[in-house]
Amino acid sequence: MPKTSPAAPAAAVVHAEGVSNDEFRAAMSRLAGGVVLVTAQEPPLDPDDPSAPRGEDVGMTATAFVSVSLEPPLVMVSLREGSRMDDLLDEQPLWAVSVLSESQRHIAGRFAMKGRISDRLLFEDIPYVRGEATGSPLVGGALATLECRTEQRVAAGDHTLVIGRVLTAGVPSAEGGPLLYFRGRYRQLG
Repeated sequence: MPKTSPAAPAAAVVHAEGVSNDEFRAAMSRLAGGVVLVTAQEPPLDPDDPSAPRGEDVGMTATAFVSVSLEPPLVMVSLREGSRMDDLLDEQPLWAVSVLSESQRHIAGRFAMKGRISDRLLFEDIPYVRGEATGSPLVGGALATLECRTEQRVAAGDHTLVIGRVLTAGVPSAEGGPLLYFRGRYRQLG
């Protein structure tokens, strides 16, 4: 009877440049990133009717968020192409960002879950106020908050880079340190 070898592991995706998805992911996991909650509100079902009910609040955790420019004030967030937030920000130009503190790990985890429950339920017990410029939720206890209007969307591989003009910026809480993401886990300084 011929000797059989164990099943080979699934082949890793290797790009023409020679780097595999796993190698790229491992290398980038060594770059610490701040954690933010990006929020927006779906437009009302009938935008011409002021009495129409508001759309649902939507939120997502992001670590690919950076300052782009001071003059004018611009920021950028990277969204997975075809995600709920990507689709929403394609039709809704107003959105907000809450820079999460080290004590808000539970918020980051909640909005990063795959197969999660509805956004309405996710926001249910999280303290927030509505931004004056966007109507988007701004998380209570965040280290900083920004309200933005999309200036540009750039397709980039399997993501969309959304560049937003900052309409308002606030520092509602100076307590605690930032929540970081490093080597696949939430971390804090120190």
